[in-house]
Amino acid sequence: MNHFNEFAPNGILRAGMNLGNTLFTRQDDSGQLHGVSVDLMAELAKRLGVPLEFVTFAQPGQVADASTKDTWDVAILAIEKTRAQTISFSPAMTAIEAGYVVHQNSVLLLTEHVDAKGVKIAAPEKAGYELFLTSSLKNASIVRTPNFAKSLEIFNQKNVDVLAGLKPNLIESMHMLKDAKLLEGKFMTVNHGFAVPLGREAANAYLKSFVKELISSGFISRSIETHQIKGLTAIKE
Repeated sequence: MNHFNEFAPNGILRAGMNLGNTLFTRQDDSGQLHGVSVDLMAELAKRLGVPLEFVTFAQPGQVADASTKDTWDVAILAIEKTRAQTISFSPAMTAIEAGYVVHQNSVLLLTEHVDAKGVKIAAPEKAGYELFLTSSLKNASIVRTPNFAKSLEIFNQKNVDVLAGLKPNLIESMHMLKDAKLLEGKFMTVNHGFAVPLGREAANAYLKSFVKELISSGFISRSIETHQIKGLTAIKE
């Protein structure tokens, strides 16, 4: 089977779109989608010569979980090792730093202090950085939430010591947080790439060369600049 048939077996490219990451995808009041992910998916469909259909999900974990259910053909997700059990990823296209917010009176002064016994960290379940924390934390515990908004809520209620998130989202949310401060540094860099359900080897091979071309041509950088997305960086050659 060639890459065309693997991408669009029904003649339509079904793009799984994560509404939970506004750095990539935003939805206006009319339901129209905008953003870097829209530009990337439109370019892919154009290259393949097929119509494009958006399949929306509220959170990234829902996109990943649907990879075995034949609801989407391609998506853009954080590259993460547990997802690789059901998903093939392209090379990384973008980078976003993930960091922590703590309460003003917190004894935690540095990012590396956070992984301590008794520390509770709020993070959205199955977000790329939550999956990373799950596998890497040795002492602190994670309080998993349905979404980032819920993480903000329980942090404000002081039910947790730390709020984890993508740093651009944390910075944008500081005005909604009570007596909070952003810790310097990062606990990881989140890399995003195209994703296809595991087993679609021809599609995966095509995406490797496609992403390389997108990077070398500056397509991703231009899209980020057009949508004025702060904190999302295109991978360089």
